[in-house]
Amino acid sequence: MAGERLAQELTDLADEKVDHRFKALPPDAAGRTVGELAAERRNLFTDGFTTPVLALSAASVEHNLALLETYTARHGLAFAPHGKTSMAPQLFARQLAHGAWGITAAVPHQARVYRDFGIQRIFLANEVVDAAALHWLAGELAADPDFRFICYVDSVRGIELMDAALRAAEATRPVDVVIELGAGEGARTGARTEVECRELADAIAGVDTLRLVGVAGYEGEVPDADEERVTAWLRRLVALAADLDACGRFADLDEIVVSAGGSAWFDTVAEVFADLPELSAPILKLLRSGAYVSHDDGHYRHLTPFNRVPDEGALQPAFRLWAQVVSRPTPEQAFLNAGKRDAAYDLDLPRAQTVRSGRDGTLRPAAGITVTGLSDQHAWLRTEHAGDLEVGDWVALGLSHPCTSFDKWQLIPLVEEDGTVVDFIRTFF
Repeated sequence: MAGERLAQELTDLADEKVDHRFKALPPDAAGRTVGELAAERRNLFTDGFTTPVLALSAASVEHNLALLETYTARHGLAFAPHGKTSMAPQLFARQLAHGAWGITAAVPHQARVYRDFGIQRIFLANEVVDAAALHWLAGELAADPDFRFICYVDSVRGIELMDAALRAAEATRPVDVVIELGAGEGARTGARTEVECRELADAIAGVDTLRLVGVAGYEGEVPDADEERVTAWLRRLVALAADLDACGRFADLDEIVVSAGGSAWFDTVAEVFADLPELSAPILKLLRSGAYVSHDDGHYRHLTPFNRVPDEGALQPAFRLWAQVVSRPTPEQAFLNAGKRDAAYDLDLPRAQTVRSGRDGTLRPAAGITVTGLSDQHAWLRTEHAGDLEVGDWVALGLSHPCTSFDKWQLIPLVEEDGTVVDFIRTFF
């Protein structure tokens, strides 16, 4: 039933009308549905798309989905990829089809989007203390006995607020929670010590609106992270799970949740989780990496664990932001019509990858071309030779940080290698 709902919601997405909300789509497509436009299989370069235009490689997305499915299965991990990366239900559906246990969220709004598309298992990697959000959650849990929701707790005050809000909402099912162990002093959220974690377990045991189901955290926030420090913190997390279980805190559970794993250290998570001791119930070893679905040409290209374990495979960058040269004021300078409104820039500047001639459509490497800065609607390029670019050329930019790439585009063409657009990915930020 849940799968049918998701399929229907995705079908409804294809019925959305193309209009001015969606930048870069062909002007003559206005009034068509997204599905009708996709069925036309237009070419990104020659069939009316305007620049700048962000494209996702269909082949690379499929490769990345399959690789993490294989990796998690090989290492005995369940997988709840972080949906905040793309906020794209079409990609969620494909992640689930590739074996994902559920989808991770960061804030209640994201969980609402997931539920509207029929996602049945949500792991929210934050403490939820918003009374309105908790009232909504109580209603979702009451209406659907098959809906599984888990979120963090990391403070006694948070537990008090959750309990009060759920009581006010007359919640009929307890909310499943995991205690978040902080990654160290100066790190982000999470209880800092095991003593605090035990106090949280005591507080949860004192209310009937919450149910403690495990422990979790985010190793990416370990200060000065390296393999040794990340391993040490993960071992603390594993030991915490064993300690709470020995104290009877997970009595009567069908499974105990132990969760970690961003996109930079999931190999270390897999290694440490492989040595989890036997507990009183089966363990759901839940990985939450999200950036893998598109990967990138910057931040995650350098950080991906597959650099350390190349025998396990390699992710492929799926994004290309195509922009046109609109000004060539000097032999050393050129400007593209894409800027901060179109490209991620919070971690690294885009990188020029390929030039497509504005005269004949031939492709060549973007040798000697460097992005030196971004304005709101311009990319600043430095060129080594006067003949490297001319006005009208298209330049493909590789991007860094998927999370701040997806959020700038509401409808993203999914393209084959020759530029044929086979679908459009709708995002909800």
